[in-house]
Amino acid sequence: MSVNSENLIVIGNVSGLFGVRGWIKLFSYTRPRENIFSYQPWHIRINGEWRKLTVLEGRKQGKGLVAQLEGYDDRDLSATLINQDIAISRSQLDDLSEDEYYWVDLIGLQVINSDGQKLGEIVDMMETGANDVMVVRGEKQYLIPYVPGVHVTRVELATGQIEVDWQEPE
Repeated sequence: MSVNSENLIVIGNVSGLFGVRGWIKLFSYTRPRENIFSYQPWHIRINGEWRKLTVLEGRKQGKGLVAQLEGYDDRDLSATLINQDIAISRSQLDDLSEDEYYWVDLIGLQVINSDGQKLGEIVDMMETGANDVMVVRGEKQYLIPYVPGVHVTRVELATGQIEVDWQEPE
């Protein structure tokens, strides 16, 4: 079954093979990484089209994650999935409160400061011990803590902008 990619969110990828019975190794973008198994079904791009696949079993294996997919019980067949993204439908995500956002929704927003100066675009988010950090790239690159009410003063997904209380260092 083919799927519309507009409503899909990438949550990991197939990084290799495990064993001879078609199991795959995974790299998960979820936090904690085992949460990738909380979502069913997965969508994996096969021959240029997203296909819905059922996870029969998934678990931690050493320092990594492995899974077995329905219809993929052969190592050679599973090898065709290596380096392919794993996605889920946006409708599978939990609803958030009004002031909460998924990182995937923040990446790509244009960042302006309270003086109206365009700082650039959020190209990545980083997790640190204290708080999340926005990686903003424009003429320069900035690492701006994502702290609502302190550094982040307004998020407008509809207009694609985020306003920050952040001045360019002199």
